[in-house]
Amino acid sequence: MASSDAAIADISDGMTVMLGGFGLCGIPENLIAALVRKGVQNLRTISNNMGVDGFGMGLMLEAGMIASHIGSYVGENKLLESLVVAGRLNLTLVPQGTLAERIRAGGAGIPAFYTPAGVGSQVAEGKEVRDFDGRKYLLERALTADFALVKAWRGDRLGNLIYRKTARNFNPIMATAAKIAVAEVEELVEPGEIDPDEVVTPGIYVKRIVKGERYEKRIERKTVWRVEL
Repeated sequence: MASSDAAIADISDGMTVMLGGFGLCGIPENLIAALVRKGVQNLRTISNNMGVDGFGMGLMLEAGMIASHIGSYVGENKLLESLVVAGRLNLTLVPQGTLAERIRAGGAGIPAFYTPAGVGSQVAEGKEVRDFDGRKYLLERALTADFALVKAWRGDRLGNLIYRKTARNFNPIMATAAKIAVAEVEELVEPGEIDPDEVVTPGIYVKRIVKGERYEKRIERKTVWRVEL
């Protein structure tokens, strides 16, 4: 695609959108910025975390674009907390491993699975519980989406993707679990320039690819301390 704006042009109000990344590492920040410019409303979002105030998905929150969110960790975003407390955003918290498996299952065509995570907690409310070999398990449904917005380090024009380090969390499984996966990359190369053995996400899953316009690569939480010499 020619630009991030073109890549997300047909995302419309009320759609379900997965957004890759872990903390602020590997988030599709250019595609998110394009969504904010487009001004889509009432989105149902799925991501591991909601980023921070004023950046990444935090910008979507500030623009009032998100109606509901499924995620695992939300501790870095004060605006999200205030919206949930005020009843202006429907938040569903999912144990991190369960979230990853629900997305992976969605991409694999597995409608549901059993897991021991969350048994006996609020996570189990309203869910089927079964006993296997003397241990209780919850039935969890798979997650899919209309769009998945993912970030990779390098990709070719056929959509084959390589991720770097922590950016490999959630991005690869989300790319398989949506009707349309849109990938932004730092480096866009021609077919044949990527060693097939290094490909993490095969291009068959990626419908659109765009070279990100700019990257800030912020630190989610900076901790400093004084060292006495």
